Amino acid sequence: SVAAGSCANESVITRIWSLTDACGNTATLVQTINVVDTTEPVITAPSGDLTVECDGLGNLDALDNWLASFGGATATDNCSSNITWTNDYTVLSDGCGNTGSAMVTFTAMDDCGNTTTTTATFAIVDTTAPTVVGDFEPVINVNCDMIPEIPNLTFEDACSTNITVAGPTETIVGDINDSYQIIREWVVSDDCNSYTYTQMVNVTVAGVTLTFNAPTLCIEDLPIDLFDVIGDDVDTSGTWVVTMGNATLNGSIFDPSTVSEVGEYEFTYSVSASGQCPTDYLVTISVNDDCVPLACSDPIISNTVTPNGDSFNEFFKVDGIEDCGFTIELQIFNRWGAKIYENNNYQNDWNGFASKASIGNSDKVPTGTYYYIINLRNSGLQPFAGPIYVATK
Repeated sequence: SVAAGSCANESVITRIWSLTDACGNTATLVQTINVVDTTEPVITAPSGDLTVECDGLGNLDALDNWLASFGGATATDNCSSNITWTNDYTVLSDGCGNTGSAMVTFTAMDDCGNTTTTTATFAIVDTTAPTVVGDFEPVINVNCDMIPEIPNLTFEDACSTNITVAGPTETIVGDINDSYQIIREWVVSDDCNSYTYTQMVNVTVAGVTLTFNAPTLCIEDLPIDLFDVIGDDVDTSGTWVVTMGNATLNGSIFDPSTVSEVGEYEFTYSVSASGQCPTDYLVTISVNDDCVPLACSDPIISNTVTPNGDSFNEFFKVDGIEDCGFTIELQIFNRWGAKIYENNNYQNDWNGFASKASIGNSDKVPTGTYYYIINLRNSGLQPFAGPIYVATK
């Protein structure tokens, strides 16, 4: 007979022999076999250590998955087909921030309670630097007039709430009057480590030109200081020069009353101080004579020319402007529109004369009606036009 033992893998086997002789005498022999299981399971693959990066939540998912797979261990048993695993994990030991480690014992048990163990270490580490919140440019290439300000950086960390920042520090490498580098550094520390963020600004030193338009001036206005136009925070060690127009400067002072004619004038200030971007400041000033009252009325223009020697109407005249300082520009045309005379500084001396190319062999124009256009340069007046009768016979 076979009876169950104390566990699934154990049993009790009873064997009985009955012996009888010829006279009917009997005897009984009993053999009992106890089948027992006292051998623990054999671990065929020990559990493995696991190290994970801190994610701010203690990496609970990684821990749960690791524990559920017995740390990767496997075991076999000579009797039991069912092996039960357990572990003694409770909490992680103290570390920095949200990190730490724990020694975990995995126990394999067969159906009869025989056990064997394997151990492994679960660890959470923090090797990830705090990150910059927002945009951060580690390398910037600029000209010397466009160097950006040092950014105000904010940092965050997945595990540590205690973040300290040293800096930024700024170091210049190279000749500041040539191409050079500005190196900015922030040393950021969380509970476990320190990290350095670096921004490198590559600076090219090339001259720049800034343009300014000054208020329009009249020739009788007071002198102005050109530094007032470009700003009083400019380095004053440079030089002012006149780059357009016939004008003079007294240092940075421009006196509009010294110009010879109205119009636009350009002045350039160049400065190249050590450590500063070479800069040209261009200032354009328009000078007019609107503030000067006109003392002259419209001119008196001849309408007849009779060059016959009687001293009357001998010449074509533009009178009444002798003291005005105007320059007379005169053009005369025949009735077909052909220009027969031109003088850009007329002196009231035309008496019907014309080039032979325009009238043939005579040096006088034929008697008839002609037309003039007069421009009084520097007067601000519109040109005058009209007919003139010329009698040369």
